[in-house]
Amino acid sequence: MTTAGPASDAKVPAYWRALGLPGIVDVHVHFLPDRVMQKVWAYFDSKGPLTGRDWPIRYRWSEDDRLAHLRSMGVRAFPSLVYPHKPDMAAWLNGWAREFAAAHDDVIPTATFYPEPGVAAYVDQALRDGARIFKVHVQVGGFDPSDAVLDDVWGMLADVGVPAVVHAGSGPTPGAHTGPGPFARVLRRHPALTAVIAHMGMPDYDDFLGFAERYDNVHVDTTMCFTESFDATQAHLLREKLAPRLADLQSKVLFGADFPNIPHDYAHQIDVLTRLGLGDDWMRSVLWDNGARLLGVPG
Repeated sequence: MTTAGPASDAKVPAYWRALGLPGIVDVHVHFLPDRVMQKVWAYFDSKGPLTGRDWPIRYRWSEDDRLAHLRSMGVRAFPSLVYPHKPDMAAWLNGWAREFAAAHDDVIPTATFYPEPGVAAYVDQALRDGARIFKVHVQVGGFDPSDAVLDDVWGMLADVGVPAVVHAGSGPTPGAHTGPGPFARVLRRHPALTAVIAHMGMPDYDDFLGFAERYDNVHVDTTMCFTESFDATQAHLLREKLAPRLADLQSKVLFGADFPNIPHDYAHQIDVLTRLGLGDDWMRSVLWDNGARLLGVPG
């Protein structure tokens, strides 16, 4: 049985209650210092002329309003997923994220890193300060995740089992080091690494799902996958193609929405997952069980 998905954000709580859940764990949420968030939004605004496809930010709201909306929908735990685009930025973002999480009980302490001198030291400090999830944005950062300067960092994360949400796929536009090859090198060196492949590796789904099938601690998140903001037909075909593999990966699929930087309602990401037809038990695993287990969220 698959319960019909929510038609609007207001109906999200009724949906997870129908599944018998205490709420939702969303592993892919962005909160950033205001001036950084404004620059991120300006970047999305600029993508339309470059790609021929506008990307209106659905939740271009104040920080307080964004927090209130997540809570109104019953999102019980979420990270801030900060990420740098240049050197000498990551440690500062980690300090901001630490303070942000300390101010909000439902925010998972988050950190990030960049291939630069001193990276191992500030990642070690972030772990000592309680970081429970990292964000690594290969596309925005424009760096090779298998760079030797990061080897100790990946090793630290593998040793302590703290997950890293890694945007290594080539969507929405390819980067110099995106695609499965560079991150495959990381996994060969650190096969115990706990990784969450953002967007299921979009558009390189086959290879990145293969990582989750091959490595015990590699997961995928659902962020932007199967949504119909741009091409409903392609989304339908993708659901048909990937559903059998995602059924087998039930314990490794985590819910992510990319809030607030999405061009559709939050509820739409949940609704399109129900259209995979994988059943209520699969949805319970994705919306709560897997994320709560990985991030240590009490039930």
